[in-house]
Amino acid sequence: MDNSSGVGVLDKAALVMAALESGPATLAGLVAATGLARPTAHRLAVALEHHRLVARDMQGRFILGPRLGELAAAAGEDRLLAAAGPVLTHLRDVTGESAQLYRRQGDMRICVAAAERLSGLRDTVPVGSTLPMKAGSAAQVLLAWEEPERLHRGLQGARFTATALSGVRRRGWAQSIGEREPGVASVSAPVRGPSNRVVAAVSVSGPIERLTRHPGRMHAQAVMDAAGRLTESLRRG
Repeated sequence: MDNSSGVGVLDKAALVMAALESGPATLAGLVAATGLARPTAHRLAVALEHHRLVARDMQGRFILGPRLGELAAAAGEDRLLAAAGPVLTHLRDVTGESAQLYRRQGDMRICVAAAERLSGLRDTVPVGSTLPMKAGSAAQVLLAWEEPERLHRGLQGARFTATALSGVRRRGWAQSIGEREPGVASVSAPVRGPSNRVVAAVSVSGPIERLTRHPGRMHAQAVMDAAGRLTESLRRG
């Protein structure tokens, strides 16, 4: 079978990335795996590294780069949003509170899907709203499982502490009481992608009068169940 697309440089770049799929490779290893001339393999690997499609490990060997994970997450977002509607609607119906789905984007989090309460005060966060990563149960969930350096950076100026995030990791859910907005409480749980990385947070939120000062006691199980269903939908995809 001819794997040529007719665009030679792309075909060669695809060879380099396919060679790295099985694990780290030295330049000599890339040459052996791809059949490319050594200068060509080196030039392509370095160019791909510039675009973060290839990276280096601690030994200086070439590996697949972080941009691929970001692209894979974006590809999974459509599946996530397709599954989110019925899951959030069910969560709203079970808890009687507004339900939201958040994704992290840099130093902010974005509400990418929501189900509003059907009656009474509508205290949901509108889809498309951008909120800080420094307060709220969803921010805690999106930060809690980050690698140490990013977690440490995220805690600077935050309304929650490293100890609080340790509790989030232990329980598997987070709660906040008036942390982001006075009078509002929330409960959140993580949605995980196929690699087990946290890719989103499912939340319910409402006034402290209804959710009380211990909202997790009331709604943590329902929120975790919803997050689990979304995690399952991503893994099936």
